[in-house]
Amino acid sequence: MTPLAAAVARAFGTPAVVVDLDVVESNIARVQALCDRAGLACRPHVKTHKSPELAQLQVAAGAKGITCQKLGEAEVMADGGLDDILISYNILGERNLGRLGALMRRVKMTVAADSATTVDGLARAAAAGGRTLDVVVECDTGLKRAGVETPGEAVELARRIAATPGLAFAGLLLYPPPDRWPETQAFFDAAQAGLRDAGLEPRIVSTGGSPNLKHLGALDGATEHRPGTYIFNDRMQVAAGVATLQDCAVSVYATVVSRAAPDRGIVDAGSKILTSDPGGLSGHGFVLDLPEARINALSEEHGFLDLSASAARPPIGEVVRIVPNHVCVVVNMVDRLVAVRGEAIVGEIAVAARGMSV
Repeated sequence: MTPLAAAVARAFGTPAVVVDLDVVESNIARVQALCDRAGLACRPHVKTHKSPELAQLQVAAGAKGITCQKLGEAEVMADGGLDDILISYNILGERNLGRLGALMRRVKMTVAADSATTVDGLARAAAAGGRTLDVVVECDTGLKRAGVETPGEAVELARRIAATPGLAFAGLLLYPPPDRWPETQAFFDAAQAGLRDAGLEPRIVSTGGSPNLKHLGALDGATEHRPGTYIFNDRMQVAAGVATLQDCAVSVYATVVSRAAPDRGIVDAGSKILTSDPGGLSGHGFVLDLPEARINALSEEHGFLDLSASAARPPIGEVVRIVPNHVCVVVNMVDRLVAVRGEAIVGEIAVAARGMSV
């Protein structure tokens, strides 16, 4: 095992989620430079790291505000001194609308909507906040998640926003599937024409996320991009071709706790740390120290290590480093990240917005 792995195990035990701040800062600088060259504002999505401390690093590097997925994340970020927050999620229910109004009294807020029901509720939040609320129309251009599905629906909802007291139509929010950027451009062009006919102009045209960094600036008319995972990266981003293993800032340090047979073993990182989300990949993480090994299954506290193709056979007690498939959900499993630089432990970072799913 590496000296750092041994030091982490002594100081924190395993499994431990470890973040290399040198790699984090390199990732932040690289993507900020990509956005700058493309003429786009960078509005990072904090659902990946859930840390005001790391969000402040992104803003200090040039990011224009941040993106949150839920109100709880936004509240934690506001408490941590962040401003200019976009919530890219439909906000519904009187309790949540009241919370949004309270946030509006503290920081600049923009929210997304894809239905008249959402828009009508947002008017009540704006009244409670005592200021105008910017609203972007979320558009679906093929991902089949949230969002209106036609340019006509986008224009109709934009008109409703603009006509609602307390609300201002701010623009369009998109997450183009990586293989549907031409279709996204056609959708946007049609929506833009309809908006102009209605006397409306989008100030924000926001695209996302990290897998689309290879298409940064491909949408003519975009004003900003919302990457999230890029700050840490993971096996999914490597598979998408937007990162290398050297760009992966987070790894799970795990101990080999059983070697019941020559060609297999057990590590102490199961689904409660690596998560059961395979991210569409084979195995449940890449073992940096055993590149030919495979984590072929998980139970809650066990990672099943297949060593049949591996020349190296780690002994019981060995600490290995695992690059997760999907780092966002791994981070949400723990209260803290162990921060390192090079071979030195430099502190801990609280995952302050962990579990903020409301």
